[in-house]
Amino acid sequence: MDYKQIQELIKMVNKSNIGELTIEQKDFKVTIKQKEEHVAQIVSSSFQQAPAFTPAPQQAVANQPASELPSAADKPAAPASNTITIKSPMIGTFYRKSAPDKPNLADIGTEVSPGKVVCIIEAMKLFNEIESEVKGKIVKVLVEDASPVEYDQPLFLVEPA
Repeated sequence: MDYKQIQELIKMVNKSNIGELTIEQKDFKVTIKQKEEHVAQIVSSSFQQAPAFTPAPQQAVANQPASELPSAADKPAAPASNTITIKSPMIGTFYRKSAPDKPNLADIGTEVSPGKVVCIIEAMKLFNEIESEVKGKIVKVLVEDASPVEYDQPLFLVEPA
């Protein structure tokens, strides 16, 4: 990797929401970090071999009975005024576990604090750990495991401590 490629990477990281980028090639390694600012979520991503995690295949909506199809009543209610919403910092696939044989990272009643990983979002074969920036207790999980999420989509409601 030459100097010009590194400069381009720095420009791309500065224009994006990526906090840190690490690239390794044979005996060469470069890490680019943005200046830290107080944000609601922190995304940790690394360009290492993704963990051996194969998501469960999505079921087709057409195969579900009409009674199980999502309706307007299934939409999450507006958050209570005493809760804080943890939102998705990216588009990807939401996972509650770090691997299929591991327990959920955060369930209802789980105590969270700044830096605690609450879920994984897979984007472009990279598994990004989403960390809490607030201290409190999870009161509601708003997304089903292995489902797609959009940027800024609410994931959890947290009652601050």
